[in-house]
Amino acid sequence: MHRPLSLGFIGGGINSAIGLTHKIASQMDGHFQLTAGCFSRNQSINRETGLAWGLDETSIYQDALTLLDEQHDRLDAIAILTPTPTHREIILACLEYGLPVISEKAMVATVNDAKDIAQHVNNLNGQLYVTFNYTGYPMIRELRQRLLTGDLGQIQHIMVEMPQEGFIRSRDDGSVPQPQEWRRTDGVIPTVSLDLGVHVHQLVEFLTNKHAEDVYAINSTFAQIPDVVDTVNLVSRYNDDMVCNYWFGKAALGYRNGLRIRVYGSLGSAEWLQMEPEYLRLADVYGNVRLIDRTAGDNTVANQPRYCRFKAGHPAGFIEAFANYYTDIAAGIRDGSTEFSFGCDTAVRGLEFLEKAQQSALASTKVVISR
Repeated sequence: MHRPLSLGFIGGGINSAIGLTHKIASQMDGHFQLTAGCFSRNQSINRETGLAWGLDETSIYQDALTLLDEQHDRLDAIAILTPTPTHREIILACLEYGLPVISEKAMVATVNDAKDIAQHVNNLNGQLYVTFNYTGYPMIRELRQRLLTGDLGQIQHIMVEMPQEGFIRSRDDGSVPQPQEWRRTDGVIPTVSLDLGVHVHQLVEFLTNKHAEDVYAINSTFAQIPDVVDTVNLVSRYNDDMVCNYWFGKAALGYRNGLRIRVYGSLGSAEWLQMEPEYLRLADVYGNVRLIDRTAGDNTVANQPRYCRFKAGHPAGFIEAFANYYTDIAAGIRDGSTEFSFGCDTAVRGLEFLEKAQQSALASTKVVISR
């Protein structure tokens, strides 16, 4: 039995969207223990977070660089949970101190910054993991195994949706809540693509081991956040003539997080919905349709003990999937295992894909992705 790895947080305060999820997921299976943090620039929230999460005053830092200077010899990894545009300098500082880095997606906001970080990781022999946590769902991993072993034949077409309503759903008085300031400005890559697009692109790569060759994209602004792209539709051809349709955005009323994946092959099809994460819907060439869960007798991945914290009929969900990914990160830190954890190369490819998609949307033409 391994001792828990000592983990520090930069960002992820108690008032953030993702901090508590990382805290729970990292510790769920005993692989990490939160031992230090600089959780917020707001010192009241910073202190409140650290104390609520069991740290003493001496382990709660007002400045991230001071935390790194004083704690780097005592930490096994650092999680970067600040807004995406602030990641670059913090990640580089962590790498200089020799700390393995766990970065919230999208790692950084531009391809150039991603390549710069990748170069530093290579030069310093560092470790960096990006939290593509949706790959932690057992039935996503089961689907991947079935695709890679040819159960559905040649994969011809994939459709991935990730609709949300955060930019358009109104309060009772008719007003729409404003997102964080950094999400109200688009850069080289629209913020909605950094939030959602990186996930759906990575899921397709994860499931198929295929890479995009071109992309045609349409950007839209449907909600009430001016001058910000909130919806992206795109189509992309992958190697082996596989075609993928993507739709993601934050202006789809009725969807909290409508992540849905449909895969069509020459011998069958499969469908997975995040709102029903325990199930895969499978169809074959004879018209037979069946629903399987993570304890199905012919599963080879999802029914492993590590994915079955409790018996069938008691669904696992988002935080458990996140914890599965943290387990993979812990394995990577300890022994270099990377089968289910992803870092700079994956992040760079995703950002390149989304930058090309933005170029396509602006030019209203197909853009080739060079490799």
